[in-house]
Amino acid sequence: MAYESVYLEKELQIDCIYTIHYFEYRNDFYYAGERHDFWEFQCVDKGKAEICAEDVHHVLNRGQVIFHKPNEFHNLSATGTNAPNIIVVSFACNSPCMKFFEDKILEFSDTERSILGLIIAEARHCFSSPLDNPYTEKMEKRSDIPFGSQQLLILYLEQLLIHMLRRYTTTPRYPSTILNDSSSISTASRKIVNYFEEHIRDSITIEDVCHDNLIGRSQLQKLFREEYGCGVIEFFSHMKINFARQLIRENDMNFTQISEFLGYSSIHYFSRQFKKICGMTPTEYAYSIKAISERPQDPAQESNEKNGADV
Repeated sequence: MAYESVYLEKELQIDCIYTIHYFEYRNDFYYAGERHDFWEFQCVDKGKAEICAEDVHHVLNRGQVIFHKPNEFHNLSATGTNAPNIIVVSFACNSPCMKFFEDKILEFSDTERSILGLIIAEARHCFSSPLDNPYTEKMEKRSDIPFGSQQLLILYLEQLLIHMLRRYTTTPRYPSTILNDSSSISTASRKIVNYFEEHIRDSITIEDVCHDNLIGRSQLQKLFREEYGCGVIEFFSHMKINFARQLIRENDMNFTQISEFLGYSSIHYFSRQFKKICGMTPTEYAYSIKAISERPQDPAQESNEKNGADV
C-alpha cells in the first residue's frame, strides 16, 4: 500500500509576539497612547477601562476585549471609579482572516478566558521581564526557558484567535438523524424547519407553529408524519437536544446555562428530555467517547469542573 501525505493549510499564523502584559492599574492611570505596525488586543479582567481607538472612545467592562489593527492609534485609562486589571497582548500576524478582528469589541467565553490564562502563565515561564510594566518595549527571555514554552505561547495565542473567530462566525447547526435533507422535502416543511431554527431558544406549541405559519393543525401533523416520520413537537425537541449536544461538546456553558439558553423550564426537565432522546444524561454524554471525540480540543477547560454534579 502506498501512503500519501495530506497537506493541511495553516489559515492563521502568528509570526512573532511583541509583548504580553498583565497590569493592575490604579484608578487614576492614564496612558497617552501609541500606534505600531502590529496587532494588539486589550482585555479587561477586572473593573472597567476607557479605551480610544483612533477617534472613537469606548468603555470596556470585565471580560470584554478590543482589537487594534496595525497602525491604529489607541490609548487606555482607568475610569476613575475603579482600579482595573488589563491584559495586553501584541503580536504580528499577516493572515487574511485577521480582518475579522478589525474594529471589534468582543467578549471572551469561559474556554477563551482559560486559554488566555495559559498564555499569561506560559509568558511567566518564558520571559524574565515583569508582565506588569506598561512601558516595556522588548520582552527579555529567561535563561532557563522550559522545553517548548516559546512554541506553546504561539500555539495558545493561535488557538485563542481561532476559537474566537469560529465562535463568532460559524452559523449554529442542528445535526440530527431525524432531519431529512433529500430533495423530496417540500417547501412548506422547509419553511417550518426554518421557523424552528429561528425559535430554537423558545418554548413553542403546535398552536404557535400553526398561527405563525398560517397552516392548519391536521395539515401540519400530516406534513411532518409523511416527510419526517414523526410529530411536529417531537421534531422540534430533537432539534433542541441536538443543539444541546453541540453546546456540551463546545464546552462553553454548563448544563444549567444550556438549559436556560434553550428555553427549558428547568434543568430537570431538560435532563429528562435529553435522556429520552439520547439514551443518556447530559453528564453521561459529556463523558462519553462520542462527545469527547467530537469536542473541540480545549485542554484549558476541564469539563468535570465545569459541568458539576450529574443531571
